[in-house]
Amino acid sequence: MNLLRAAVERLVHEGSTADPARARATAAELLSALEQGRVRAAEPDGDGWRVNKWVKQGILLAFRFGDVIDLPAAGPLTFRDKDLLTPLTASAMPGVRIVAGGTSVRRGAHVAEGAILMPPCYVNVGAYVGAGTMIDSHALVGSCAQVGAGVHLSAGVQIGGVLEPPGALPVVIEDGVFVGALSAVLEGVRVRRDAVLGAGVVLTRTTPVYDLGIRQVLRADEDGILQIPERAVVIAGSRPLADEWARQEGLCGYAALIVKRRDSGTDARAALEELLR
Repeated sequence: MNLLRAAVERLVHEGSTADPARARATAAELLSALEQGRVRAAEPDGDGWRVNKWVKQGILLAFRFGDVIDLPAAGPLTFRDKDLLTPLTASAMPGVRIVAGGTSVRRGAHVAEGAILMPPCYVNVGAYVGAGTMIDSHALVGSCAQVGAGVHLSAGVQIGGVLEPPGALPVVIEDGVFVGALSAVLEGVRVRRDAVLGAGVVLTRTTPVYDLGIRQVLRADEDGILQIPERAVVIAGSRPLADEWARQEGLCGYAALIVKRRDSGTDARAALEELLR
């Protein structure tokens, strides 16, 4: 990957003077490496995660130097996108179960063997989806999002994407996480192993998370990353607003609550996963 990295960084440095043909070839090579899982937009690094800034920069080359083309579909439908970022076919994702009904995986995404994609869902460029993960209907895995193995993204879940700034950490969902229906995990959030997010939980880097077990409020760290602890069970809650008028009106703002750590009861309720797989 060192040669590919050097080629991307050279093209970024050249800017508007870069040779379009060379840029397209380099971007295509990077997208293939991403699809095969040989390179990632971000990857585990000890107890943390390392952002591969050059990978994001290479993906942006595909947008910049790609040509817009029409893409035919079944029936009267047509689509239009950059020619370097067309959808992957099932043959490009061996061992992945793709149920019929409108799912799309964009070039430059990696979906590992044993994953299940329910219709319709969407996996964007640069995303990484681990082995045995299930992506349910109407769920989105955004650009460069990192989703581990054995994860369940329930119906309507939104995992936010981030391409710019290139140095920003994508959303990270680690191994074994369960994300409930209609939840959203966005910009600057890392959900650690085996955590459970209840239905309707919304997490961004600015969301206060109230951990009832340790009586602390969890907020983003100095790097702007909000971390949900391992095996934490998070539900959607509320908190009174400090404004006097808001208090008089009984108004509350959104908050996320960690009500416990995952236990045998929680594991039993999630056991349906194995049957679905």
